[in-house]
Amino acid sequence: MNSKRANATVLIADDGNACIRLLQDNKVDLLLLDINMPGKNGIDVLAYMKENGLEIPVIMITASDDISQAVQCIKMGAYEYLTKPVDNDRLEITAKNALSEQSLKKKVELLEKELLQKDIFKRIYGESQAIKECIGQATQVMETDVNVLINGESGTGKELFAQAIHNGSKRKNGPFVTINCAAITNELADSLLFGHVKGSFTGANSDHTGFFEQADGGTIFLDEIGDLNIEIQAKVLRVLQEHIVRRVGEKKERPVDFRLISATHKDFSNAIETGSFRADLYYRLEEYPLYIPPLRERGDDISLLAKHFLESFCIANNIEPLSFKPLVLDQLSRYDWPGNIRELQNIVRRSAINRTGNEINALPGFLSADHKRPKDALPEPEASHPEPVTDTEINHPIPAPVETSLKDAEQQAIARAYEACRGNQTKTARILGISRSSLYRKLKKYGMEKSITLSLNKTP
Repeated sequence: MNSKRANATVLIADDGNACIRLLQDNKVDLLLLDINMPGKNGIDVLAYMKENGLEIPVIMITASDDISQAVQCIKMGAYEYLTKPVDNDRLEITAKNALSEQSLKKKVELLEKELLQKDIFKRIYGESQAIKECIGQATQVMETDVNVLINGESGTGKELFAQAIHNGSKRKNGPFVTINCAAITNELADSLLFGHVKGSFTGANSDHTGFFEQADGGTIFLDEIGDLNIEIQAKVLRVLQEHIVRRVGEKKERPVDFRLISATHKDFSNAIETGSFRADLYYRLEEYPLYIPPLRERGDDISLLAKHFLESFCIANNIEPLSFKPLVLDQLSRYDWPGNIRELQNIVRRSAINRTGNEINALPGFLSADHKRPKDALPEPEASHPEPVTDTEINHPIPAPVETSLKDAEQQAIARAYEACRGNQTKTARILGISRSSLYRKLKKYGMEKSITLSLNKTP
């Protein structure tokens, strides 16, 4: 074959070992490989390529007309087997066909990868550049087995990304075990994470498989890893280093095969500096960092997500299709969304409930005092309902005073919502647009729970 006519650069190796070095150091599109060579022969080179995942079309050339040898080469991945003397025209046609087939194969693989990516990330909606970059990074790491640390504000969808990475990994058929680290106490940590045997402590009536062992062959997701107690961190570090666990009350160590994905909304640099988080554990967690952007950085995704949540809500509740007025979509896009996607979903649901007709032309007036509201971004709060209120009325806005300090406004907003919900923390958290644990911390922070309870008891 004429290399100039084929517009090809030709690399020549004198033996099998030299051929392997060329493959290691160069991008090769097509390999003409003689079977009988000094050192490693052509079969050895084919075996090396197969072991190292080198998908290069190979045309085997030999003086032997051994059919069994030809079959062996084809089974090992060779594109064609030609005997000497080789006809130049036949070699050129074979080379062109091999390159054409390889090009088509790459296009098909790329298309399959794009379709797979859409399926894996189907629960993550967005067309902004910020979220596309995030999905691209997650796609790059999901086929590996390295630990991933997902960082982002609360409500940005960190667990969805963790699940997507698992679903796109070689461990996809294995378990996906999720643990909320903030809920793990020192007393239960060893049992929950590593398991226990029957009789190892009071109440251990049967053997228990810990979370790490449950994740064997799959992925373990440690959510809010930044809230993990410093004493437990040391034990988790050992499991990450050794990939072995020992159940409470048992001397035997059990090997575990897992991939770790963790998530946090905290800044680890400050936690490490103050000694509340181990630096050595952090470096184990962050083999690959992945940052999930907050909703305010995702531009047009706000309208797209709002429409998706509205459609899903209507379908789930057998409601006729609803739509937003353009003014409302503009208001949504100009709001800061400190609660991110979770907050947006709550606002959309409330708007759908409070609607008149089949078009949403106003948003709930009540928003938590923590929210940073751009000027004129949302309508002024409506007048509050007289107390006590019914469960139906709880869905309506409960305004916070405007001319007051941020701290006082938050306290008053929480107090009004808490009393309106008759002390039901789940309902209170829902209408405030925050998690139940966040509500509990705020009640404790302001010393409000006791005073509100007393107030509720006095209510006739």
